[in-house]
Amino acid sequence: MIDDLRISYLFADLSDAQLERIAKQAVRVRLEEGDALFEQGDPAKRFYLLRTGQIKLYRLSPAGNEKVIDIVTPGSTFAEALMFLERPHYPVGAQALQASELISIDAHDFAEMLKGSVATCFVMMAAMSQRLRGLLREIDELSLHSATCRVAGYLAKQATSGDDTFELPVAKQIVASRLSVKPETFSRIIKGLSDDGVIRVTGSRVTVRDRAALDEIAEVCSSPPDTF
Repeated sequence: MIDDLRISYLFADLSDAQLERIAKQAVRVRLEEGDALFEQGDPAKRFYLLRTGQIKLYRLSPAGNEKVIDIVTPGSTFAEALMFLERPHYPVGAQALQASELISIDAHDFAEMLKGSVATCFVMMAAMSQRLRGLLREIDELSLHSATCRVAGYLAKQATSGDDTFELPVAKQIVASRLSVKPETFSRIIKGLSDDGVIRVTGSRVTVRDRAALDEIAEVCSSPPDTF
């Protein structure tokens, strides 16, 4: 399990002794597609490292509407910041989008370990700072840029490998929720980009036909917010 922990930025610089301590309290969790890991409001006694699969983090409104907050990919940790709260509860729900394997980590024991290591605290702070910058960028995009820009930016990021054809990693309605776009609006934007010859969509397969045009539409979303 120690080798599995090292894949995460959060644990990569920890000592062997620290990793052994974490591993003793850690538990492997396997989920099938659609399985819930935890529900919004559950007590947050553990945080997680995703090894394989995909996990959807989402919030439900009082009316029951779902907003996808994040799609967790392998190598990422989530819910670790909650360990610093006195009586933490998960502010989101977590559900497997596909068969997934996670490592569940004892949050209280990890926090106790942090008290004895200033260096580990700085590693933790760096990881959280990086995540904060990502959230600030998302707020900036949601408040300043159009839905078309957000969709184009998302598609441009998916095509960064140099391959003009790729599969959407999750269902279209989940992508729409993640981008804070209504499903019908997302469909109209995709159709508009297709009609303009920018992309071609067949099922979940997207082909970028005019990368320069897609990049131009997405460009306004590419500038990060001011940092501090």
